[in-house]
Amino acid sequence: MKPNFIFFVTDQHRADHLGCYGNSIVRTPHIDGLAARGTAFDRFYVVSPICMPSRATMMTGRMPSLNGVRHNGLPLPLDSVTIADVLSAGGYRTALIGKSHLQNISEYPPSLVAEAPGAGLTHASGCEEPRRARFDGPEYRQEAPSSWEDPSYGMRLPYYGFDRVDLAIDHGDQSGGDYERWARRHAPDLDRLRGPENAEPDPRYDAPQAWRTRVPAELSTSAFVAERSEQFLDQMAAAGDGRPFFLKCSFPDPHHPFVPPGRYWDMYRPDDVEIPATCVAPDENTPPHVRWLHEQRAAGKANLKGMLAVAVSPAEARSALALTYGLIAQVDDMVGRVLRKAESLGLLDNTVIVFTSDHGDFLGDRGLVFKAPIHYQSLIRVPFIWVDPASAGGARREQALASTLDIARTVLTRAGIAPFNGMQGRDLTRPPSDDLAKDVLIEEDGQRSLFGFQRPPRVRTLVTDRWRYTVYLNSPWGEFYDLREDPGELHNLWDDPARRAQRGELAERMVAKLMAGFDRSPLPTRLA
Repeated sequence: MKPNFIFFVTDQHRADHLGCYGNSIVRTPHIDGLAARGTAFDRFYVVSPICMPSRATMMTGRMPSLNGVRHNGLPLPLDSVTIADVLSAGGYRTALIGKSHLQNISEYPPSLVAEAPGAGLTHASGCEEPRRARFDGPEYRQEAPSSWEDPSYGMRLPYYGFDRVDLAIDHGDQSGGDYERWARRHAPDLDRLRGPENAEPDPRYDAPQAWRTRVPAELSTSAFVAERSEQFLDQMAAAGDGRPFFLKCSFPDPHHPFVPPGRYWDMYRPDDVEIPATCVAPDENTPPHVRWLHEQRAAGKANLKGMLAVAVSPAEARSALALTYGLIAQVDDMVGRVLRKAESLGLLDNTVIVFTSDHGDFLGDRGLVFKAPIHYQSLIRVPFIWVDPASAGGARREQALASTLDIARTVLTRAGIAPFNGMQGRDLTRPPSDDLAKDVLIEEDGQRSLFGFQRPPRVRTLVTDRWRYTVYLNSPWGEFYDLREDPGELHNLWDDPARRAQRGELAERMVAKLMAGFDRSPLPTRLA
């Protein structure tokens, strides 16, 4: 019998912010319970610490440089084959509840535009790009807020292989899509409850993008994801036809803004949390891009309302952490709701449960919050828990390196379905088959010239069992850390003459990893 899958995904949730990953403050009994019944991966990484590339890789099993979503702002091509497509073709019912972010969720124009042609040159119409595909039609605006202004608007199904979609667009108490329609049915005065302009004052918490929302916990996005997931499970149990299902429960939290609702707001106090030991002021060892962020904040130039990293004081970091813990606590409660529903319906005996996140958050590390092309462990390392009812034994910790690239192949293999040609990654239920599989490659390409770079940054990181090696295109410096001796990544060894040979070895390993990742699709039609 083919197994069901419940695939929990959180947003911007670093690994060490769960009890089962060593956090002694935030209480996550339901997620910890998954780790107690399955395998928790201690060194699990994202292939890109940005929402859209990371989520596209989870769904395709292909690196951002291959799946086409190199950075935020590029939708996943609709002709892409996803694991939901493959599972659906293999007889599964598929549902996505919550955040998708496989298409753009904002209306802002791009920062990265084509260079002007040289003097005397003009583009031939329709030939500005190497492929004729366009991504500006209505089929690529299904997650755009403006599309949902029409009360009759709905998703075009199947959507990337999902037969059912209940969408929550964006974050916090101002999310849209199906979530907003659901919330308005329960609270017609929703506009008077949400947003910083309607927030209840609470001077105990002071952090960028933090406000005490008046939206009650039962009308939050996390509650929406839980309720709609319960409905889907009820439908699967009632169908009674033996068809397996793949349910993706995708929480928009604990991503900023920091707006835990109801009792979750002050569940944790700033004075009760511990900021990272790496929450330190810049010094001579601080990399240039981190120094730049602190200089921008000191000069009053930091964008405190955006999505990218900003420097914060230790007090602001404490508030951000306390509120994030509240968001995580609510997500944990909603995971518990979904699991209880599945158990009450007798589904858990044949359901594989997966828990992970799309990337982390600095949350005080280096005196920063949010995210940036700065690949500290707080940003690139996330939780991954695999619970398989067919596996004997209880809690198991896995130390081998793995990444979000491996999820698609692992799910399909467990479903008894062959991965498609060109799918990358490995089956995580088996040990790595070669040395290349033991390293993790992380790609990041930016749209904006920020962080002190003269061009939009292009970054590649190799993580091995011991080292983190990061190269910035057209930069005379990089980052090189001994994760065994320096887990906080405080001492950059890039310019250490004694480490030059090791740097060279890691450069070769990165080149080998990049070459191994070249596309093997499509297959040739003839020998020549």
